[in-house]
Amino acid sequence: MQLNYGLRLEQSQKLIMTPELRQAIKILQLSFMELSDYVDQMVTENPLIEIKEEKENNEYDKKETEIDWEYYLNGNYDSAEPRQYKEIKPEVPFEGFMSKGISLDEHLYSQLGYLALNKTEYRIASYLIGNMNPCGYIYVSSEQAAADLKVSVKQVEKAIRIIQGFDPSGVGASSLSECLIIQLKQKGFEDSVLYELVTNHLELIAAGKLNQAAQKLNVPVARIQEMADLIKTLNPKPGASYGCGDIRYIVPDVTVERIEDDFVIYLNDNHIPTLTINKVYSSILKKSNNADDSTRDFVESKLHQALWLIRSIEQRRMTIYQVTNALVKTQRPFFMHGIKYLKPLTLKQIAEQINVHESTVSRATDNKYIQTPQGIYDFKFFFSSGLQTDSGESASSESIKRLLQEIIKEEEPTKPYSDQKISNIIQGRGISIARRTVAKYREEIGIPNAGFRKRYS
Repeated sequence: MQLNYGLRLEQSQKLIMTPELRQAIKILQLSFMELSDYVDQMVTENPLIEIKEEKENNEYDKKETEIDWEYYLNGNYDSAEPRQYKEIKPEVPFEGFMSKGISLDEHLYSQLGYLALNKTEYRIASYLIGNMNPCGYIYVSSEQAAADLKVSVKQVEKAIRIIQGFDPSGVGASSLSECLIIQLKQKGFEDSVLYELVTNHLELIAAGKLNQAAQKLNVPVARIQEMADLIKTLNPKPGASYGCGDIRYIVPDVTVERIEDDFVIYLNDNHIPTLTINKVYSSILKKSNNADDSTRDFVESKLHQALWLIRSIEQRRMTIYQVTNALVKTQRPFFMHGIKYLKPLTLKQIAEQINVHESTVSRATDNKYIQTPQGIYDFKFFFSSGLQTDSGESASSESIKRLLQEIIKEEEPTKPYSDQKISNIIQGRGISIARRTVAKYREEIGIPNAGFRKRYS
């Protein structure tokens, strides 16, 4: 076999990932709160970018290959307003979306301050609070605490009992069973069988093996059912609600409002500053004769970056609007009537409607929420698989999950439906679904199997 070597010229098109394109992609992926922070960062880093108090309707040049300096230096560089949609005007202030939550140790220290303790008792209690995990459990042994503080174990145990009387109920325990028993005692329950169940057989309750628990404790299974119901009302992580520091609320990036039989799309980006170009720096380009080459190059570079940022923000607005508009048209039955009418949908379908790449739709819906007449949802919620109905239409997995919840809600608690029975019921309603699919959807929405759902009267 003979090998021949030679040169061949070929023409091909490639998308080069420039810093500007990389920035545009990043901006598209950001939520409006993240974008607001990013814009603040860019304003700090680029002296040519300024925040304008009020937006103007001036448009900037959209040519990709060449910058018309004179056009921008005459002041025509403000970010353009979207022309096909409105911006949402929230009724609550932006500051209301973030609040500082009190931490668990702060909450416990505040209660400690009201007690008449001597210095040693206060020192021990403070040490124990400092050695508590976010769930409210003390993770250091009494012996270790006594050795560290050079006090007796009895003194440490006394301080533990003091803390266990604090709010939230159950705090200061060293195990789950102790945490639950503290809560039961504070609620006034003094049942020795209940205490034994919590102390020695909690794993049977967790596994749904109520019959076995009844046999071990020699009581009717109906009584175990009552105790299991009571245990489920207790909090296994009493400190968790205090351990989150900043409390972040879901703030929708887009709001879809129904007006009669139509829908209006609002973009929640009025807290994203409008950007403009610093006139002092831009004047350097006008007076080019008075500026050296390095200064002019610096200003041109920063101006180029600023214009790309403004353009990318505007493109982000338009893309998110187009995606939302296509979503509303495609999922109109959902927006009108609710989750039962949600259709299966792919990113590709929306991409084809608005003539963009599938990855663009993915980035535009990434980490973003939409407020609808049916509630607030992650954008990704609308893109789900589906099953075929007898009528030839498709039902989304989310609508089937809702149907599954309704079927289980209507079942007889003492005779819960098996997955096969649920499959038969759904198929009777015209949707072809296998038992394995029922089990999968049931697990995804956190519903236990029939054995766990069974109740004993």
